[in-house]
Amino acid sequence: MTVLALDIGGSKFAIARLDVDGTLLDRAEHPVGQSPTTTLRGLVADFSGPGLTGVGIGSAGPIDTGAGTVSPINIPRWRDFPLVATVQRFAPGVPVALAGDAQCMALGEWWRGGHACASLLGIVVSTGVGGGLVIDGRPWTGRTGNAGHIGHVIVDRDGEACVCGARGCLETIAGGPSMVRWALSQGWTLATGRPDARALTAAARDGAPVPLAAFRRAACALATAILNTAAVLDVRDIVIGGGVAAAGDLLLGPLRDTIAERAGMSYLRDLHVSVTTLDRDAGLYGAAALALTASGEPLRRTP
Repeated sequence: MTVLALDIGGSKFAIARLDVDGTLLDRAEHPVGQSPTTTLRGLVADFSGPGLTGVGIGSAGPIDTGAGTVSPINIPRWRDFPLVATVQRFAPGVPVALAGDAQCMALGEWWRGGHACASLLGIVVSTGVGGGLVIDGRPWTGRTGNAGHIGHVIVDRDGEACVCGARGCLETIAGGPSMVRWALSQGWTLATGRPDARALTAAARDGAPVPLAAFRRAACALATAILNTAAVLDVRDIVIGGGVAAAGDLLLGPLRDTIAERAGMSYLRDLHVSVTTLDRDAGLYGAAALALTASGEPLRRTP
């Protein structure tokens, strides 16, 4: 018995086949391409086979789990796209479950990441900032499937306009491109190469003051959003993944310091912030967990 896990990103699709114990049997990635539906059909066809009991999908949003639709910002061909119904046509006869990509990251970390906790807030800090929640061992997705989307918690009411239509969202400060834009506005320059998040990280590691300030600014905003979320939901464990989070202590150091400085209530003073243990596969494990749950299989957590 196996399940398929799909991770729908803005620029690439990842797919994996896993058994009921959560062992990843094989995986592949493919650029979205000019026809994302055709790309998706090919991947599902390549990985389907006898013994398939379900498909789980983690998708960039916005999503609507009730309608089974997705509208990933970076896939303009998909607006209110019926992803669940489409995958059901490609893999007939098996249940298909949908959640946000960051929600799947959180669920994957809870299930297979070795974190000894009942509840968890997962955060993806990359081009954008996403999040997901596991509460008492169950994914908490909310009314539309977008619960935990911490990237659009407002941390600066007079801040920069966000692509979502609001102003001052966490993503406008802590997302990789936002950090780069701010650093450039503060006079950061490169002698050669492209000024992107990778270059910003390298410059910060070399001690450049403006890139270091960009990381501190992002960490401060992220700490504000984490403390707000933890105050409401009383979660202790926060797991961070994504490209910007790969900067390690450049982000986590000032993040932990700011949380320690600003935590007020006693239950906010012992928050545990760590980085992903599953890296790029966290979302695939989470999508597989969705599929197993939908097909009635119990989740056997990593000890």
